[in-house]
Amino acid sequence: MLQIKSFAFNPFSQNTYVVFNENKDAYIIDPGNFTDEETETLEKFISDNDLKVQNILLTHAHIDHVLGLQKAFDKYKVPVLVHPLEQEMLDRNPMDANRFGFFFKPFEGKISYINEDEIVILGNHEFKIIHVPGHSPGSIAFYNEPQKFMISGDVLFEGSIGRTDLYKGDHEQLITNIKNKLFILDEETKVYNGHGNPTTIGFEKNYSPYFR
Repeated sequence: MLQIKSFAFNPFSQNTYVVFNENKDAYIIDPGNFTDEETETLEKFISDNDLKVQNILLTHAHIDHVLGLQKAFDKYKVPVLVHPLEQEMLDRNPMDANRFGFFFKPFEGKISYINEDEIVILGNHEFKIIHVPGHSPGSIAFYNEPQKFMISGDVLFEGSIGRTDLYKGDHEQLITNIKNKLFILDEETKVYNGHGNPTTIGFEKNYSPYFR
């Protein structure tokens, strides 16, 4: 049985997730820890629960989702998995940080690319990769069908969708991908997103103002 722990980190109130199984194997997804206190909170949860971090996964590489990436990589020394179309976003982060008024070093670490329909495995549990561009070119969701949940990043929110006014965003593309790739899933599927409260596929499909 997979368990999920979420943390709201950094000035953007971004959701960082730790997903772990019964053997204490774990993924860190979208490490957004920014302050020393946030980093300590994340690392303490992992150590207190004797978790063994296997990989760091990125739903996408906008700066609010990777503020703690270097710290997580340096601490746990595991590969970072991301869609190849997000490499440009990762490379742009120092420039984006400058726009927000702070310094951010380019990421230095091992990157591994993952693509649509590939599977990432945590012990006996599988996550299917669903490519859902529109918010960012390489936005992906990590979908676990048996437990009916996904970690979706900034694609689908409670009553809303991801911003599409950012660099290489595309509103029509995002709407189409949500309809064609996410709304075909079981309506009970829980969506753990990048900001705010979780939602479900069924709720968004039936009640979101973006899809009426």
